[in-house]
Amino acid sequence: MIQTDRLQLRRISADDAAFILELLNEPAYIRNIGDRGLRTLEDARRYIADKLVASYEHHGFGLYAVELRHGGGPLGISGLVKRDSLPDVDIGYAFLQRHWGRGYALEAARAVWRHAQEDLGLKRLVAITAPDNEPSMALLRKIGMRFEKILVLPEGESAFFSAQLGAAR
Repeated sequence: MIQTDRLQLRRISADDAAFILELLNEPAYIRNIGDRGLRTLEDARRYIADKLVASYEHHGFGLYAVELRHGGGPLGISGLVKRDSLPDVDIGYAFLQRHWGRGYALEAARAVWRHAQEDLGLKRLVAITAPDNEPSMALLRKIGMRFEKILVLPEGESAFFSAQLGAAR
């Protein structure tokens, strides 16, 4: 669906259940994003169908698997989420910890930013992150977002960022 020099982003399917199960159970994911309660491959398949595929069908966008263009399986996820608790579309990302530090999250987030603006015509994006997740906040600033406030979502306290869409940085 979306490509960069190194990465491709594609829709997640039931075939990605093992990857989703691994990612959503990493300690950093649980600490920074939340525990989704997935413990089995069947839980992961249900989550994919009920959350990810449902978003593609309902909104025309969602979270995508991020892979190297030359193959090798998913590194993480990045994409757009429309949450009932936020007024605008939310940009998000999470990567398996073994793939951190290579610039994949920034590259994927920039590609999603362009997709939101150029393909979907969105005028504003928001993002939420744990208030102590400095690397995530730095990434959001690099793609052109600015901190607005601390807010409390059903999942707990979060830092809220926003941006009017313009040229991706």
